[in-house]
Amino acid sequence: MYSFQLYKLNINLQIPTKFSKTEAKMTNNNIASSSVNTSLAVHEVPGSYGLPLLGPLTDRLSYSWFQGPEKFFRKRIEKNKSTVFRTNVPPSFPFFLANPNVVAVLDCKSFAHMFDMELVEKKNTLVGDWMPSTRFTGGRRVCAYLDTSEPQHEQIKNFAMDTLKRSSTVWVPTLTTLLDTMWDNIESKLASGPVSYLVPIQKFIFAFTSLCIAGADPANSPDIADKGYMRMDRWLAVQLLPSVPITTFQPLVEIFLHSFPYPYFLVSRDYNKLYKFVENEAKEVISRGQTEFKLSKEDATHNLLFILGFNAFGGFSILFPSLLSALASDKTGIQEKLRKEVREKVESGSGLSLRSVQEMDLVQSFVYETLRLNPPVPLQYGRARKDFELSSHDSVFKIKKGELLCGYQPLVMRDPKVFDDPETFVPDRFTGEKGKELLTYLYWSNGPQSGMPGGSNKQCAGKDYVTLTTSLFLAHMFLRYDSVTIANASFSAVEKPTP
Repeated sequence: MYSFQLYKLNINLQIPTKFSKTEAKMTNNNIASSSVNTSLAVHEVPGSYGLPLLGPLTDRLSYSWFQGPEKFFRKRIEKNKSTVFRTNVPPSFPFFLANPNVVAVLDCKSFAHMFDMELVEKKNTLVGDWMPSTRFTGGRRVCAYLDTSEPQHEQIKNFAMDTLKRSSTVWVPTLTTLLDTMWDNIESKLASGPVSYLVPIQKFIFAFTSLCIAGADPANSPDIADKGYMRMDRWLAVQLLPSVPITTFQPLVEIFLHSFPYPYFLVSRDYNKLYKFVENEAKEVISRGQTEFKLSKEDATHNLLFILGFNAFGGFSILFPSLLSALASDKTGIQEKLRKEVREKVESGSGLSLRSVQEMDLVQSFVYETLRLNPPVPLQYGRARKDFELSSHDSVFKIKKGELLCGYQPLVMRDPKVFDDPETFVPDRFTGEKGKELLTYLYWSNGPQSGMPGGSNKQCAGKDYVTLTTSLFLAHMFLRYDSVTIANASFSAVEKPTP
């Protein structure tokens, strides 16, 4: 997610490129720092890891096969009568040198401790105790695997935020031009039947993020223009497959996909092609990384490619289909309400812009609600820096230094003590004053939506770019169409405004 705080907007995004450690701590750690309820007794964390080898293997099969992640965690909440408990999460036995033991934190209050960098560290914990080979990222640990205590983390994070800020002037015109092309292509095929949106959206995302973030035009490389999105998909898949639950095609998945890490050589050609593309086409951004942020050319290039591939392309490739799926399943007439808001705000201003979309409360709320129920990165991890006391809503637990905390965000953000009717998609949940207050508990970006990304925390550098870009995507669709008919990840009809 993969992954964009905005100060007040004029025409361009006004994003500071550096934050003091005091600012970041005050913004992102306030929930956890005041979370320990001293009136409650301190307990040992319930649950068990089971017998060596057998316990992790049993939990792995339940998580990835028999139950799936959501049922896996819900069953253990019921069994332990607690949203904080010990369990195992994959990958594990037989060929992973990783410890699957975790302390699950599955309510908003306990999960918030993951944002307090005085309590937890994030070194090599992006996907748990296991880390894909650094060969996938040019033989180096990119920013996502660095802890805030490591000096290069702040350098690279500031480089990322500066790069995003500078792209703000081209963000909207690039997005609208590419979306018009995407929709034209989809429309031309609708006469023959439903058109899957998965490939068109991925092609759009790849071109859009390459142009806006890196200043790299895929059209300058025929291979990348044609196959760039597929090369990115393969590079991501081979790294992450061992940790992604797949309940179909079992037991083949457990035997061949979840039992061992995949070697880099399977995607070396893809990564080298993508690296050369970024190296050749993003020279200005890479040069700025060297001169202004004191990164080597290789560090700047590999980190920029990771931002493009994992954070931007990977995150949007999950988020946009989730958004369209939410539209498809709606039975409340939300499309008419979205269309009305979009056209009112655009017609009363200067067209579709970052400013106008910020005034679209329902559009933004729809995006936030999509992120609440379907965050692009479902699992977050953090390792205890020291012994400390962790609070849930009704208990306090002893956490020991070195223990790995694990939060499954689709359950965390369905916390019934925070969200009314938490299992239901409520399009206007985040509108009005109460809705704005709930942004404190929208955690999809490795921090609260009300938080401020900076060098001293691990919140997504592009947190607000993600939400604004997705809002622009939705707004553009309802400027172009009165309604869209969606089913089975395909468009079957679009209705244009009457002239």
